[in-house]
Amino acid sequence: MGWKDAIDYVRGAATRHGLAEAPADQQLPLGARIGSVVNLQQSPLLRASTAGSLIRMPNGSDTRILAISRIKLNLSGKLYRYYLDKGDDADDEKFLQVYVNEQGQVAEILYCTQLARVIPETVEDQEAYTGEAGYGLGDASYTLWRGQLGDCGLDPRDLELAFGSEEGLVYQRDAGSPDAEFVAPFNGTETRIDDAGGMGGLQQQMYLMPYVRELNGAGREFLLITTEILASVNGDAGKRGIHVDFVIGIPVEQERVVIQ
Repeated sequence: MGWKDAIDYVRGAATRHGLAEAPADQQLPLGARIGSVVNLQQSPLLRASTAGSLIRMPNGSDTRILAISRIKLNLSGKLYRYYLDKGDDADDEKFLQVYVNEQGQVAEILYCTQLARVIPETVEDQEAYTGEAGYGLGDASYTLWRGQLGDCGLDPRDLELAFGSEEGLVYQRDAGSPDAEFVAPFNGTETRIDDAGGMGGLQQQMYLMPYVRELNGAGREFLLITTEILASVNGDAGKRGIHVDFVIGIPVEQERVVIQ
C-alpha cells in the first residue's frame, strides 16, 4: 500500500466509524505543526559561523515550517525533519533535525542547511554513496575540498574563513567504532508530508552517515551525507531519481528553540 493509499484508507475508515478527521502533523516533538513559526536564538549559529562553519544563517523568509518528515532508520529512537525550505525548486534545503531517544525525550536538535547536491552517474558511484561497495559513505573520515565547493554559490570570503590556508576540511565519522575503517551507513525511509492532511509529500529510500569536526572554540559542526532514492511524489510512484545531499548541521539547545 502506497503512502497516499494508506492515508485514503485511514481517512475512509475514520469516516465510516464517524470519527473526526485528525491532521497528520499532530503529536510531534516541540509541538511542531505545518505552518508553525520557528523562533530560533541564533547565538550558536553566529559563534559557529565566526569560527569558520559552512552553515548558512537563517533569514526572515525561512521561519515557517513548510513540511515535516519522519525518518525511519536502523537506529534507536526517532528522527524528524522540520523543513523551513523544502529545496524542491532552486533554493537549498533548510530544516531542523530533531532526534528523540528511546525514552521519548528530545536528545538533539540540529539546525541544518544544504551545502551541495550531486547526482551519482555510474553504478560504482551509487554503490559508494550507499555503502554497498564496502567503502565510500561510511568511511572513517570524509574530506571536503575547497575546489569542490567553488561552484556551490558560497561567498569566497566564507570559504576563506572556513579553509584558511588549508585545501581540505576533514570530518570524522560520528557512528560506530572510531577504529573501524568502514561502518555501513544508516538506511531506511523518509516520508515527508507537505500539508496537515498528509495528502501531499514524498517518500524516498535513504542512506545517511553523520560526520563531524570541532570548530575552534565554537563546538561541533556536523556534515550529514545523505543518499536519497525517490520512490513517490504525492502518491505518484512514476517519479524516480537518486541524489546525494551534503548538509551542514549545528547543534542548538532545546531552550533556544520555540515553535508556535
